[in-house]
Amino acid sequence: MDKKAKKRLDVINKKLQTLRPRLAGSKEQADDPQELADLENEIAKLEAEAAELRKK
Repeated sequence: MDKKAKKRLDVINKKLQTLRPRLAGSKEQADDPQELADLENEIAKLEAEAAELRKK
């Protein structure tokens, strides 16, 4: 894994660390159903990108 991919993976992991608690809170207090869907989509996208980077 090159330096750029490693840095991107670090950024993705940091974003996921902040998004997962927000998703849990949004599930507990479902004021805005669109926010829940947006968070799930963003997490799925970031996890897919991370998996792709780990393959290389």
